[in-house]
Amino acid sequence: MWDPAKYLDYADLRARPFYDLVGRIGATAPRRVADLGCGPGNLTVDLAKRWPEAILEASDSSPEMVAAARGRGLDAQVLDVRDWVPEPDTDVVVSNAVLQWVPGHEELLRRWVRQLPEGAWLAVQVPGNFDAPSHALTRELAASPAWADVLGKGFLRDEDAVGTPRDYADLLADAGCGVDAWETTYMQPLSGQNAVLEWITGTALRPVRARLDDADWRRFRADLIPLLDEAYPTRPDGTTWFEFRRVFFVARV
Repeated sequence: MWDPAKYLDYADLRARPFYDLVGRIGATAPRRVADLGCGPGNLTVDLAKRWPEAILEASDSSPEMVAAARGRGLDAQVLDVRDWVPEPDTDVVVSNAVLQWVPGHEELLRRWVRQLPEGAWLAVQVPGNFDAPSHALTRELAASPAWADVLGKGFLRDEDAVGTPRDYADLLADAGCGVDAWETTYMQPLSGQNAVLEWITGTALRPVRARLDDADWRRFRADLIPLLDEAYPTRPDGTTWFEFRRVFFVARV
């Protein structure tokens, strides 16, 4: 389950990659815009503002997120991104921080390129920080003797969850697209107690939370806090810097 309220913690900081991504889409008057993995819809509404004449298609695999998006007036649908098929008039596809959850998404990208009309834009952003301390320490703790039997193995994605900008540029160029691919590391200023833990609770720790009851979840968080505190020290002004690396690619079919 996704928690829309928790996900919207730090909403402004989480939104920065979205705007950097869609800012590179050159479509002027698309017929249909699809937001795959719309989450709570807080960013999807800006797609409607940019292209008010377009049909806006929004979907997410989480019923909780779709309910939140519908609360913003969006006609969002519950849909697994792997099952999505573009309508013939789909001129823009946006997938923001979704495909890292989909093993083998490279073939999904190739299929979309084959199915989209000529001239369509495909814009994707995925996290590139699976080797960051926040994620590596979580994997190490989950695999430790104290937790391996409780949590099981192999459910947390490793560094190979996403490719590099070059990987995606090659894939889409080989598929006949024009490609713009890049990466950015944002220095996110977090504040508050256990700031990094709270940040990843809304995203990276979801698979852990899903496997634990309330008592074990509290215990896992307590075990993780000192590890994160050492990796992400708090500055004298109360700020904790969190390096937030993202991988982007925009393709013209």
